[in-house]
Amino acid sequence: MRKVVNVFALLLLIMVPLLTACGGKTTDSDNSPGNDSGSSDSGGKKHKIGILAPAVTHGWVAAVAYHAEARAKELSNDIEYQIQTSSNAEEMTSQLDDLMTWGAEAIVAFPQWEGMEVPIQKALDAGIKVVNFDIVIDAEGVYRVSGDNEDMGIQGAKYIVDKIGKEGNVVMLEVPTAGSVSELRKKGFVDTMKEIAPDMKITTYATKFTREDGLKDFADILTSNSKIDAVYSMDDETSIGVLQAISEAGRSDIKVVTGGGGMQEYFKMMSENENIWIESALYSPAMVKDAVDVALKLLNGESVEEVKVIPTTIVDRDNYKDFLDENSPY
Repeated sequence: MRKVVNVFALLLLIMVPLLTACGGKTTDSDNSPGNDSGSSDSGGKKHKIGILAPAVTHGWVAAVAYHAEARAKELSNDIEYQIQTSSNAEEMTSQLDDLMTWGAEAIVAFPQWEGMEVPIQKALDAGIKVVNFDIVIDAEGVYRVSGDNEDMGIQGAKYIVDKIGKEGNVVMLEVPTAGSVSELRKKGFVDTMKEIAPDMKITTYATKFTREDGLKDFADILTSNSKIDAVYSMDDETSIGVLQAISEAGRSDIKVVTGGGGMQEYFKMMSENENIWIESALYSPAMVKDAVDVALKLLNGESVEEVKVIPTTIVDRDNYKDFLDENSPY
């Protein structure tokens, strides 16, 4: 009988550490479904950060979700995360509720849909830190990370003057449907031109932030303007259409085409067009990484600015290789 008891005791000594190992730390995948990051071996408590973004599979907006998740993965030793994408305000609101139920301590949101003020305020009232990317929203206590639209116009004016001098014919493509985005980029450009090149002739035309509209509208512009030295375009997609129109018309007078955003396809065109200086004033979707960083700093008790505005970076044929990312959807 003593021998049987001793064997049983030995088995218990073997099984206890095994059972402890199997039932220990909860990994990210043990929470609710979603694109959670891998667990850390550090053993410390990880903060929970939720990410809300529009459900778009291509273009600038899609790249926001791409870069947000990339940064969350880089911080996997410090955070657990879930990223949710939505097609409208109702869906985003539901996902915000899901993140609150999951236990999110901070939420990084790109609330493109109208009507998100109330659900975001609800999260704030529950003690959750909220960091908006790009979009200004009327909710007390929201932090925000964005680019500088007016500075994009300022840098565009300086770039054109640097390339063609203080006199010439410039076509400015504004986008009235883009609201304050176009207004601020236009203001920065026009005010700076008045200051540094008051004799520059600027002709304004309306278009949209698509390559199709850039092509169609600039083809019309070319027929009514026999001499154009530079084009101030506010968006990379529009600029791709502009360049196609220039090529199809066989025009060689245009020396500069600006852009805005930070599109990979546009970057690759910079070295291919030796006779035109192609420029992009970055309003990069990668800025959302800073929003994730701000969320983590808040949870760590660090002091951060309520609004972080990221200065404009200019990309052209001289430095475009530094900004290439083969995995980016934009």
